[in-house]
Amino acid sequence: MTLAVLMSRSLFGMDAPPVCVETHLSSGLPSFTMVGLADAEVRESRERVRAAILSSGFEFPSGRLTVNLSPAELPKESGRFDLPIALGVLLVSGQIELPELAAQAAKGVQQTSLSSLVVAGELSLTGMLSPINGAIAIALAVARSQPEASLLLPLANAEQAAYVPGLRVLGAYSLSEVVEHLNGRRPLVPFVGPVAVTGLNDLPCLSEVRGQLMARRALEVAAAGGHSLLFSGTPGVGKTMLAKRLGGILPALTPSECLEVASVAAFAGVRDRAWGQRPFRAPHHSASLAAILGGGSTPRAGEVTLAHRGVLFLDEFPEFERRVREGLREPLESLSVTIARAKQKVEFPADFQLLAAMNPCLCGWFGHAQGRCKCRAEQIAAYQQRLSGPVMDRIDLFVTLTTSEEPWLELPPGETSACVRLRVQAARELQLKRQSTVNARLPDRALEACCSMTPAAAKLLGSAIKTHHLSARSIQRIRRVARTCADLAGAPEIDVPHFAEAFQYRAAISKASR
Repeated sequence: MTLAVLMSRSLFGMDAPPVCVETHLSSGLPSFTMVGLADAEVRESRERVRAAILSSGFEFPSGRLTVNLSPAELPKESGRFDLPIALGVLLVSGQIELPELAAQAAKGVQQTSLSSLVVAGELSLTGMLSPINGAIAIALAVARSQPEASLLLPLANAEQAAYVPGLRVLGAYSLSEVVEHLNGRRPLVPFVGPVAVTGLNDLPCLSEVRGQLMARRALEVAAAGGHSLLFSGTPGVGKTMLAKRLGGILPALTPSECLEVASVAAFAGVRDRAWGQRPFRAPHHSASLAAILGGGSTPRAGEVTLAHRGVLFLDEFPEFERRVREGLREPLESLSVTIARAKQKVEFPADFQLLAAMNPCLCGWFGHAQGRCKCRAEQIAAYQQRLSGPVMDRIDLFVTLTTSEEPWLELPPGETSACVRLRVQAARELQLKRQSTVNARLPDRALEACCSMTPAAAKLLGSAIKTHHLSARSIQRIRRVARTCADLAGAPEIDVPHFAEAFQYRAAISKASR
C-alpha cells in the first residue's frame, strides 16, 4: 500500500473537528515531509514518530514519506497526531497485517483507509503512549458525528473518554499494543465509564462554620437558586471558610453536566478532579483579563470556563483589575464568553456561580467592634466604589459578616452540608419541574408565570420600588431570589416573608454601591 488514510481529531475551542491523516510512501531519496498547516509541535512529531517506531522493534521505511493533515486551514497543535502518523507509516510500509489489506492488495488497490477507527495519542521516544488534553471533547465529537466508529486513545485517557455513553473506546499503553490489536493477535478490551458520582462527601462540611447564621442562610439560598453572592467583612470573620463550603451543598451534577465539566477539565489538562465533582476555581486577585475570561493567540479557556457548572470564587474582589471586574458582566448574563481573533472566533461555555468576598475598606477593619480601622471616610468610600453599579447590579445577594461577641469555641456547630444539600436539592427539583432551569437563569418573560405572589407581597414590592428607586434589573433579581426563598419553604406563591428576605439582601447591595 502506498497510501494510508486514518482519522483523528483536532481541538478548536470546545469542539473537536475531524482531521484526515494521509500518509504516502514513494521511491526516491529518504525524506519525511509534513504538510497541512502543522504547528511546530506537530512538525516535531517526525522525530518522535521515527524514534518510537524504531524503539518498538519496527523498521522505518527508506523512501519519500509525505504526511498530509487535512483540512489545511484548520490549526493543528500538540502531539495528539503522533499515533495516527506512526500507524500510517507502518501501514504504507506493510508492517501492519490487517486481514482486509490482503484482499485489497489482490485487487490492485493502492490505498487503505481505517474509516471505522478514530486515533489520537502522543508518542514518547520509547514507543509508549502519553496522555493528551481534550479526550472528552474528542469522544463527544466522535459520538455525535461517527457513532459507529471506535476511538483509540492512550490508556491514561481511555477511561475518561469512556464516560461518553454509546461510544466504543479502546486504550493502549504503547505503539506495539496498538499494532498487535490491529493485526488481530491481541485485541484491546473496550473501556466502560463510571456509573456513580463521587467526591461529594470529601468536600469541607458546613458544620465546621460556627455562628454566622445569616451568611449560612444566604449560602443556602444562593445554592438553591444558583444566585451570585458577595460576602463583606473584616479579616478572619469566615468569608473564605464559607465560600469553600458552597460546593458541598450544591446538588450533584446530572450525567450530561458531568460530561460538560469533564470535557472542560480535559481540554484544560485538569486530571485530578473526581468524576461528577463541581469545579471550584479561586484565582488570585492579580490574575489578568486573559487568565479570567480566556485569550491568547490560539484562544484558551479562562477561569470563567474552567468554573463551568461550578463555583468561581473571587477573594479580595475589589483588588482585581477594573477590566476583569467589568469583564464579568457579559458571561454572567450570557453564560458564555466569546474570544475573537483576526482569523477565528471561539465561544467557550461559562455557566458558573459567582461567589465573591471583600474587605469593607482598604485596611480591612472598618466596622470592627474594637474600632481598629484607620481609614478616612473618603478612603472607605473610594474603596467600596471600586465595584461599579453595573457589576453590583448583577450580584443577587450581599451579606456583611460580623465578629460574634461570644467566644468562637462556645458557639454551637451548625447543620452539616448533607442536611442543607437535601433542602437545596428539593428546591432545585421544584424549579426544574416548574421552569426547566434554576431561578437565577429564569428569563424575564417567564417571571410573571413562575413568580406569582400574594396580594400582600405585591404591595410590599410596590412600596419598596417607590421608596428605594430600584432599577428594573434589581426588581427582577429580587423576584428571582424571593422565588428561591419560597421554594426552600415549599410555598407555591411568593409571600411577604420571602420578599422581605430577598429585599434584605438587595438593600445591602444598594447601600454598598452608594
